[in-house]
Amino acid sequence: MRIGSPSITEVEREYLYDAIEKGDVSQGEYISRFEKSWASMNHREHGISCNSGTSAIQLALLALGIGEGDKVIVPSFTMAACAFGVSNVGAEPIFVDCFDDLTIDHIKLRDMDIEGVKAIMVVPIYGRPCSQEVYDFARENNLFVIEDFAEGHGIKPKGDITCYSFQANKIITTGEGGMCLTNDTVIADEIRKLSSLYFNKERDMIHGRIAHNFRMTNLQAAIGLGQCDRFNELKDKRIKIARWYDKYINPKYKMPQREVVWVYDIDCGDKQQLIRDILKLEGIETRYGFKPMEMQSYYLEEYDKLNSYKWSKRILYLPTYFDMTEKDVKKVCKVINKI
Repeated sequence: MRIGSPSITEVEREYLYDAIEKGDVSQGEYISRFEKSWASMNHREHGISCNSGTSAIQLALLALGIGEGDKVIVPSFTMAACAFGVSNVGAEPIFVDCFDDLTIDHIKLRDMDIEGVKAIMVVPIYGRPCSQEVYDFARENNLFVIEDFAEGHGIKPKGDITCYSFQANKIITTGEGGMCLTNDTVIADEIRKLSSLYFNKERDMIHGRIAHNFRMTNLQAAIGLGQCDRFNELKDKRIKIARWYDKYINPKYKMPQREVVWVYDIDCGDKQQLIRDILKLEGIETRYGFKPMEMQSYYLEEYDKLNSYKWSKRILYLPTYFDMTEKDVKKVCKVINKI
């Protein structure tokens, strides 16, 4: 039983085959259609697609003028791409520990030295939104808010720029791919140029900045548009799967509720490896939770007293994919509940 698997139907195939028939395999109409659809669904004016969620983070930082000598607050308990995006533009990530729901600890934010800090990265871990206090802290201190919503498809954006990953295990997918959403026209234009070698509208081969080719393909966007058409179906099925898990799993394993369901995580206590090994013997795939950024060799700091370290040794997440049935969930829970 795989941890995740994309759901691709005739809806996506119709768009994909149309793009292929037209020969628009690189750039084409599906890119703008996907960008407009996803932006509209998330109540934002502008969407700029790119080749990954990591690229989306980097583009957001560059568009805000963040680079060498600047600092960005990043959750300790998160995917490494958040910190890597900051480092890739030459800025310094400053890490903040998590609450027991795994989201950033806004109380610890208040004790920070924010000299040189230009932005804060907000991440809804496994589909749990960060508290409003995090946004309030940012506004009080004139910090940009960059939201990494790879795990939060369907949560309403509140930041300056919201970044998405559409990797294959996300709620909607383009295989690989990402997008930045914003209401700021100037920022949107800058992100678009930065994602495409900084071509200007005339494409006169004069490039105003050193930039990247982070473009999404038209084929990916065609799949993405089909996924947008099915978004409620895809989102609601994961919520249903989480409810099945809640129904059948021993309450001692339950974690706080999620607004949207990227994955279903459980608290294994001191049995993380045992549960993982037993599930593997039953053919059931799992994943470890995130490790603190302070454990990564590039950022190595003291970590053993962090709440994020404690939870890194307790969290596993379980299969959560569109075709999963209630019977499948009962099977997983039955194995876990015996441990």
